[in-house]
Amino acid sequence: MGTWGTAIKDNDAFADIYGEFFELYNKGGQPENISQKIRTENWEILEIEEEKHSFWFAIALAQWETKSLNAEVLSIVENIITSGADLKLWLELGASEYEIKKRKIALDNFLGRLRSSRPKAKPRKRPKLKIPIFSTGDCLAFKINNGNYGGAVVLATDKNTEDGCNLIATTRLNTKTKPRLIDFENAEVLVCNFGNWQNEAHVVWYMPDEYYKNYSGIYELVGKIEVELEYDINNSSKDYLFRQSLTLSWMMNYAIDRQLESEVSKPKPLKTLTIKQFTRNTNG
Repeated sequence: MGTWGTAIKDNDAFADIYGEFFELYNKGGQPENISQKIRTENWEILEIEEEKHSFWFAIALAQWETKSLNAEVLSIVENIITSGADLKLWLELGASEYEIKKRKIALDNFLGRLRSSRPKAKPRKRPKLKIPIFSTGDCLAFKINNGNYGGAVVLATDKNTEDGCNLIATTRLNTKTKPRLIDFENAEVLVCNFGNWQNEAHVVWYMPDEYYKNYSGIYELVGKIEVELEYDINNSSKDYLFRQSLTLSWMMNYAIDRQLESEVSKPKPLKTLTIKQFTRNTNG
Protein backbone atom coordinates (compact mmCIF):
# COMPACT_ATOMS: atom_id res chain seq x y z
CA MET A 1 0.00 0.00 0.00
CA GLY A 2 1.29 3.45 -0.87
CA THR A 3 0.40 4.79 2.55
CA TRP A 4 3.07 6.09 4.91
CA GLY A 5 0.84 7.28 7.77
CA THR A 6 -2.73 7.78 8.89
CA ALA A 7 -2.96 11.44 7.85
CA ILE A 8 -4.66 12.19 4.54
CA LYS A 9 -1.47 13.60 3.00
CA ASP A 10 0.82 10.82 4.23
CA ASN A 11 0.66 8.85 1.03
CA ASP A 12 2.87 8.64 -2.03
CA ALA A 13 -0.02 8.65 -4.53
CA PHE A 14 -1.59 11.66 -2.78
CA ALA A 15 1.70 13.56 -2.84
CA ASP A 16 2.22 12.90 -6.54
CA ILE A 17 -1.29 13.99 -7.62
CA TYR A 18 -1.44 16.98 -5.28
CA GLY A 19 2.05 18.08 -6.34
CA GLU A 20 1.18 17.75 -10.03
CA PHE A 21 -1.98 19.83 -9.55
CA PHE A 22 -0.18 22.75 -7.93
CA GLU A 23 2.76 22.57 -10.31
CA LEU A 24 0.30 23.29 -13.13
CA TYR A 25 -1.72 25.75 -11.02
CA ASN A 26 1.36 27.80 -10.18
CA LYS A 27 2.16 28.00 -13.90
CA GLY A 28 -1.21 29.64 -14.53
CA GLY A 29 -3.41 26.62 -15.28
CA GLN A 30 -7.13 26.78 -14.50
CA PRO A 31 -8.24 24.31 -11.77
CA GLU A 32 -10.98 22.75 -13.92
CA ASN A 33 -8.57 22.11 -16.81
CA ILE A 34 -5.88 20.84 -14.47
CA SER A 35 -8.25 18.37 -12.83
CA GLN A 36 -9.35 17.00 -16.20
CA LYS A 37 -5.76 16.68 -17.39
CA ILE A 38 -4.72 14.79 -14.26
CA ARG A 39 -7.70 12.43 -14.47
CA THR A 40 -6.94 11.72 -18.13
CA GLU A 41 -3.22 11.13 -17.64
CA ASN A 42 -3.43 9.20 -14.36
CA TRP A 43 -6.42 6.96 -15.07
CA GLU A 44 -4.46 3.84 -14.11
CA ILE A 45 -4.31 4.93 -10.46
CA LEU A 46 -8.10 4.74 -10.33
CA GLU A 47 -7.82 1.03 -11.15
CA ILE A 48 -5.50 0.34 -8.21
CA GLU A 49 -7.56 -0.44 -5.13
CA GLU A 50 -4.85 0.69 -2.72
CA GLU A 51 -4.32 4.09 -4.35
CA LYS A 52 -7.61 5.29 -5.84
CA HIS A 53 -8.89 6.83 -2.59
CA SER A 54 -5.74 8.92 -2.27
CA PHE A 55 -6.18 10.09 -5.86
CA TRP A 56 -9.64 11.50 -5.09
CA PHE A 57 -8.53 12.94 -1.74
CA ALA A 58 -5.69 14.82 -3.47
CA ILE A 59 -7.93 16.18 -6.23
CA ALA A 60 -10.59 17.21 -3.70
CA LEU A 61 -8.17 19.04 -1.43
CA ALA A 62 -6.49 20.81 -4.33
CA GLN A 63 -9.86 21.89 -5.72
CA TRP A 64 -11.04 23.05 -2.29
CA GLU A 65 -7.87 25.08 -1.77
CA THR A 66 -8.37 26.75 -5.14
CA LYS A 67 -12.12 27.28 -4.53
CA SER A 68 -13.00 25.01 -7.43
CA LEU A 69 -14.32 21.91 -5.61
CA ASN A 70 -17.02 20.49 -7.86
CA ALA A 71 -20.02 18.48 -6.73
CA GLU A 72 -18.93 15.25 -8.42
CA VAL A 73 -15.57 15.11 -6.68
CA LEU A 74 -17.07 16.02 -3.30
CA SER A 75 -19.72 13.32 -3.71
CA ILE A 76 -17.07 10.69 -4.53
CA VAL A 77 -15.03 11.60 -1.45
CA GLU A 78 -18.11 11.71 0.78
CA ASN A 79 -19.06 8.21 -0.36
CA ILE A 80 -15.55 6.84 0.23
CA ILE A 81 -15.54 8.19 3.78
CA THR A 82 -19.15 7.79 4.93
CA SER A 83 -19.49 4.27 3.51
CA GLY A 84 -16.43 3.15 5.48
CA ALA A 85 -14.72 1.98 2.27
CA ASP A 86 -11.39 3.56 3.17
CA LEU A 87 -11.32 2.06 6.67
CA LYS A 88 -12.31 -1.34 5.25
CA LEU A 89 -9.36 -1.15 2.86
CA TRP A 90 -7.01 -0.33 5.71
CA LEU A 91 -8.31 -3.32 7.67
CA GLU A 92 -7.77 -5.60 4.69
CA LEU A 93 -4.20 -4.36 4.42
CA GLY A 94 -3.48 -5.23 8.05
CA ALA A 95 -3.77 -1.88 9.83
CA SER A 96 -3.89 -2.04 13.63
CA GLU A 97 -6.87 -0.93 15.72
CA TYR A 98 -4.91 2.14 16.81
CA GLU A 99 -4.16 3.05 13.16
CA ILE A 100 -7.81 2.60 12.22
CA LYS A 101 -8.90 4.98 14.99
CA LYS A 102 -6.38 7.61 13.90
CA ARG A 103 -7.34 7.19 10.26
CA LYS A 104 -11.05 7.65 11.08
CA ILE A 105 -10.32 10.91 12.89
CA ALA A 106 -8.27 12.10 9.91
CA LEU A 107 -11.03 11.17 7.46
CA ASP A 108 -13.77 12.88 9.49
CA ASN A 109 -11.71 16.05 9.85
CA PHE A 110 -10.89 16.02 6.15
CA LEU A 111 -14.53 15.68 5.13
CA GLY A 112 -15.50 18.49 7.50
CA ARG A 113 -12.90 20.67 5.88
CA LEU A 114 -14.16 19.94 2.36
CA ARG A 115 -17.72 20.75 3.41
CA SER A 116 -16.64 24.12 4.79
CA SER A 117 -16.26 27.30 2.77
CA ARG A 118 -12.72 28.50 2.12
CA PRO A 119 -12.51 32.33 2.29
CA LYS A 120 -10.36 32.72 -0.81
CA ALA A 121 -8.38 30.64 -3.27
CA LYS A 122 -4.81 29.70 -2.49
CA PRO A 123 -2.55 32.22 -4.25
CA ARG A 124 -0.34 31.01 -7.06
CA LYS A 125 3.33 30.77 -6.19
CA ARG A 126 6.08 31.96 -8.41
CA PRO A 127 8.37 29.04 -9.31
CA LYS A 128 11.33 28.93 -6.98
CA LEU A 129 14.79 27.81 -7.88
CA LYS A 130 15.20 24.33 -6.43
CA ILE A 131 18.54 22.95 -5.36
CA PRO A 132 19.05 19.18 -5.24
CA ILE A 133 19.53 17.88 -1.71
CA PHE A 134 22.42 15.53 -2.52
CA SER A 135 25.19 15.07 -5.06
CA THR A 136 25.64 12.17 -7.45
CA GLY A 137 27.39 9.29 -5.69
CA ASP A 138 26.34 10.25 -2.16
CA CYS A 139 25.70 7.24 0.09
CA LEU A 140 22.94 7.53 2.69
CA ALA A 141 22.50 5.40 5.79
CA PHE A 142 19.31 5.12 7.84
CA LYS A 143 17.82 2.95 10.57
CA ILE A 144 15.21 0.34 9.69
CA ASN A 145 12.55 -1.23 11.89
CA ASN A 146 14.62 -4.24 12.95
CA GLY A 147 17.23 -1.94 14.46
CA ASN A 148 19.77 -2.46 11.69
CA TYR A 149 21.02 0.03 9.11
CA GLY A 150 19.74 0.32 5.57
CA GLY A 151 21.27 2.33 2.79
CA ALA A 152 20.65 4.17 -0.48
CA VAL A 153 22.83 5.58 -3.25
CA VAL A 154 22.28 8.81 -5.17
CA LEU A 155 22.60 7.94 -8.87
CA ALA A 156 21.95 11.33 -10.44
CA THR A 157 21.32 15.01 -9.81
CA ASP A 158 18.85 16.95 -11.91
CA LYS A 159 20.03 20.54 -12.07
CA ASN A 160 16.86 21.81 -13.73
CA THR A 161 15.99 24.78 -11.51
CA GLU A 162 12.28 23.94 -11.52
CA ASP A 163 12.76 20.42 -10.15
CA GLY A 164 16.14 19.91 -8.48
CA CYS A 165 15.56 16.17 -8.09
CA ASN A 166 17.85 13.35 -7.01
CA LEU A 167 17.64 9.86 -8.48
CA ILE A 168 18.14 7.45 -5.58
CA ALA A 169 18.47 3.67 -5.49
CA THR A 170 17.37 1.99 -2.28
CA THR A 171 19.56 -1.01 -1.45
CA ARG A 172 19.02 -4.28 0.41
CA LEU A 173 21.66 -3.31 2.99
CA ASN A 174 20.59 -4.62 6.40
CA THR A 175 23.63 -4.35 8.67
CA LYS A 176 24.09 -4.18 12.43
CA THR A 177 26.67 -1.42 12.07
CA LYS A 178 26.60 1.65 9.87
CA PRO A 179 27.48 0.56 6.32
CA ARG A 180 30.88 1.45 4.85
CA LEU A 181 31.47 2.68 1.30
CA ILE A 182 32.59 -0.82 0.25
CA ASP A 183 29.23 -2.11 1.49
CA PHE A 184 27.39 0.37 -0.74
CA GLU A 185 29.54 -0.50 -3.75
CA ASN A 186 28.78 -4.23 -3.34
CA ALA A 187 25.13 -3.85 -2.35
CA GLU A 188 22.09 -5.23 -4.13
CA VAL A 189 19.45 -2.77 -5.26
CA LEU A 190 16.11 -3.31 -3.53
CA VAL A 191 13.72 -5.15 -5.85
CA CYS A 192 10.17 -4.88 -4.53
CA ASN A 193 7.23 -7.27 -4.79
CA PHE A 194 5.15 -5.96 -1.87
CA GLY A 195 1.84 -4.19 -2.44
CA ASN A 196 1.56 -3.09 -6.07
CA TRP A 197 5.25 -3.46 -6.83
CA GLN A 198 5.87 -6.09 -9.50
CA ASN A 199 9.52 -7.16 -9.11
CA GLU A 200 10.69 -3.59 -9.77
CA ALA A 201 13.85 -1.85 -8.66
CA HIS A 202 13.17 0.81 -6.02
CA VAL A 203 14.91 3.59 -7.93
CA VAL A 204 13.01 6.88 -7.84
CA TRP A 205 13.47 10.58 -8.60
CA TYR A 206 12.93 12.51 -5.34
CA MET A 207 11.81 16.14 -5.33
CA PRO A 208 13.52 18.35 -2.71
CA ASP A 209 10.43 20.29 -1.57
CA GLU A 210 9.63 18.50 1.69
CA TYR A 211 12.99 16.95 2.57
CA TYR A 212 14.15 19.36 5.28
CA LYS A 213 10.69 19.64 6.82
CA ASN A 214 9.83 15.94 7.04
CA TYR A 215 12.77 13.66 6.26
CA SER A 216 16.17 15.22 7.03
CA GLY A 217 16.37 13.51 10.42
CA ILE A 218 16.08 10.05 8.86
CA TYR A 219 19.03 9.99 6.46
CA GLU A 220 22.75 10.40 7.15
CA LEU A 221 25.36 11.11 4.49
CA VAL A 222 28.26 8.71 5.06
CA GLY A 223 30.40 9.24 1.97
CA LYS A 224 30.50 9.09 -1.80
CA ILE A 225 31.14 6.46 -4.46
CA GLU A 226 31.81 6.96 -8.16
CA VAL A 227 28.87 6.89 -10.57
CA GLU A 228 29.93 6.56 -14.22
CA LEU A 229 26.48 6.28 -15.78
CA GLU A 230 24.24 9.26 -16.53
CA TYR A 231 20.46 9.41 -16.11
CA ASP A 232 17.99 11.83 -17.66
CA ILE A 233 14.78 12.63 -15.77
CA ASN A 234 13.15 13.80 -19.00
CA ASN A 235 13.94 10.71 -21.06
CA SER A 236 11.20 8.19 -20.29
CA SER A 237 11.99 6.17 -23.40
CA LYS A 238 15.54 5.34 -22.29
CA ASP A 239 16.07 1.65 -21.58
CA TYR A 240 16.94 1.96 -17.89
CA LEU A 241 16.87 -0.87 -15.34
CA PHE A 242 14.01 0.86 -13.57
CA ARG A 243 10.72 2.56 -14.35
CA GLN A 244 11.00 6.38 -14.30
CA SER A 245 8.90 7.87 -11.48
CA LEU A 246 8.88 11.06 -9.42
CA THR A 247 7.81 11.64 -5.82
CA LEU A 248 7.84 14.13 -2.95
CA SER A 249 8.04 11.40 -0.31
CA TRP A 250 11.57 10.37 0.72
CA MET A 251 10.52 6.91 1.92
CA MET A 252 13.51 4.70 1.12
CA ASN A 253 13.41 3.43 4.72
CA TYR A 254 9.74 2.54 4.39
CA ALA A 255 10.39 0.59 1.18
CA ILE A 256 13.01 -1.72 2.72
CA ASP A 257 10.87 -2.19 5.85
CA ARG A 258 7.82 -3.16 3.81
CA GLN A 259 9.82 -5.49 1.56
CA LEU A 260 11.45 -7.30 4.50
CA GLU A 261 8.07 -7.64 6.20
CA SER A 262 6.59 -9.04 3.00
CA GLU A 263 9.33 -11.64 2.70
CA VAL A 264 8.31 -13.20 6.00
CA SER A 265 5.31 -14.76 4.22
CA LYS A 266 6.16 -14.23 0.55
CA PRO A 267 9.23 -15.29 -1.45
CA LYS A 268 11.94 -12.74 -2.14
CA PRO A 269 11.93 -11.52 -5.78
CA LEU A 270 14.00 -13.74 -8.06
CA LYS A 271 15.35 -10.72 -9.93
CA THR A 272 18.73 -9.56 -8.64
CA LEU A 273 20.22 -6.16 -9.45
CA THR A 274 23.37 -4.62 -8.02
CA ILE A 275 24.52 -1.09 -7.39
CA LYS A 276 27.41 -1.77 -9.78
CA GLN A 277 24.89 -2.29 -12.60
CA PHE A 278 23.52 1.18 -11.90
CA THR A 279 26.84 2.96 -11.45
CA ARG A 280 29.46 1.29 -13.66
CA ASN A 281 29.89 1.71 -17.41
CA THR A 282 30.36 -1.83 -18.72
CA ASN A 283 30.53 -0.81 -22.38
CA GLY A 284 34.06 0.34 -22.47
